[in-house]
Amino acid sequence: MAQAILLESVDTLGARGDVVDVASGYLRNFLVPRKLAEPATAGSIAAAQRRRQEVERAAAQQIERAQETATLLRKTVLTISHQAGDDGRLFGSVTAQDVVDAVRQARGLKIDRRRVHLTEPIRTTGTHAVDIEVGDGVLASVKTIVTAG
Repeated sequence: MAQAILLESVDTLGARGDVVDVASGYLRNFLVPRKLAEPATAGSIAAAQRRRQEVERAAAQQIERAQETATLLRKTVLTISHQAGDDGRLFGSVTAQDVVDAVRQARGLKIDRRRVHLTEPIRTTGTHAVDIEVGDGVLASVKTIVTAG
């Protein structure tokens, strides 16, 4: 048996960065030519551990930044002006792109419109809560006021 460090996730063996025991022929003839793994040496194991720590640290920093952004968005009140009739119904609707534009104008944050969760477009004036996914599993509910304009 030989030890190998996986460079890519392999369904039957493990995730990227794992040190696994495999047959030497499997390592030499299948994993290495396809750049799925490399032979494990003391130096390569240490390098793989450093890479894994760096990835974990970067993921933690990304979650922290997402939480800071979510806190900022929760404090934000968006005002979107849209043409409306006398009864408060909009001519057209306020879409996710309109919310993204309002966030960019209010806070200068770039958000992908696919991260704005509207069950359906806003079609009436008034106050609405809009959920925005800032990061992996981090949601911010933004108070949005739609006015007739």
